[in-house]
Amino acid sequence: MKYATLLEYAFQALKNSYAPYSRFRVGAALLSDDGEVVTGCNVENASYGLSMCAERTAVFRAVAQGVKKFDAIAVVSGKVNPVYPCGACRQVLREFNPRLTVVVAGPGKKPLTTSLDKLLPKSFGKESLRRR
Repeated sequence: MKYATLLEYAFQALKNSYAPYSRFRVGAALLSDDGEVVTGCNVENASYGLSMCAERTAVFRAVAQGVKKFDAIAVVSGKVNPVYPCGACRQVLREFNPRLTVVVAGPGKKPLTTSLDKLLPKSFGKESLRRR
């Protein structure tokens, strides 16, 4: 799947964003290793700490559907400048693929592509918990 198509899914998910407090709407589309796409959007709550980012919504939705191997994620917002996953989302994504491809774009902007290991260097993962 081309990343342009993955970005289209993310922009569609953006439309479902629930962000009445920050007005900062985000959509994400997660590509599984077998080509399935699972989307998510951010969901805010009046108790701000209970809000959920689009990327984690997509991951948790995918896992609930039995999908646990991911190749890429596209993240978009309604802002001109692209937004990257926050630290919490980077850590959750890292659980499933430390080298995940991350594609970001703003409306009408050229997509930028990087990898999760570049966004979260020297990260903590399940191998860090192994006994010696």
